[in-house]
Amino acid sequence: MRNRFDEQLFELNRELIEMGAMCEEAIASASKALSKGDMALADKVRENGPVIDQMERDIESRCMKLLLHQQPVARDLRQISAALKIITDMERIGDQAEDIAEITGFLGGRTTGGIEHLEDMARETIRMVTESVDAFVKKDVELAERAILHDDVVDALFAEMKNTIIKLVAENPDEGEFALDLLMISKYFERIGDHAANIAEWVIYSVTGTHKEV
Repeated sequence: MRNRFDEQLFELNRELIEMGAMCEEAIASASKALSKGDMALADKVRENGPVIDQMERDIESRCMKLLLHQQPVARDLRQISAALKIITDMERIGDQAEDIAEITGFLGGRTTGGIEHLEDMARETIRMVTESVDAFVKKDVELAERAILHDDVVDALFAEMKNTIIKLVAENPDEGEFALDLLMISKYFERIGDHAANIAEWVIYSVTGTHKEV
């Protein structure tokens, strides 16, 4: 019985890692499409959105079956409950990558390359997602804590980005619509950072049994 349970836990971990990799790819592709005005790549990000959504449903179903049909001990319960929380944040990261890709479509090929702080935000949020997923794979509490602390960097960049947008509108009043798009994109990156921090928090809980909110 335990061997079968361990096999199912292994499959759960494999599916979580696969979903995490899909989310990393989505945010990296959305960022690249945005900076280069690559409409085809933006379309691909949106097309892959339902795949991430289905992954969430499949993993949730596996978790519920493990809870209902097996007899997990405390450590296993932590891992399963953390998985249920993690997939919610992963799914939202996928949604926000789609939102960035959608705005890229609205820009009609206009690039954002060179916009001060925006590329930095993209790079730092991708780093957070990668670190939080790696922390889950490795069961690495220190790496998870590092990802959580890095959220302050993303928040600071978001504040700087707002100043950049204010300056853009002040110097170019006709750029109001573009500025609003930049603000929305920046907010999506900031939220991705928040979700990556949430994933890292649940990684720590799955290992230590302690959940410490940022």
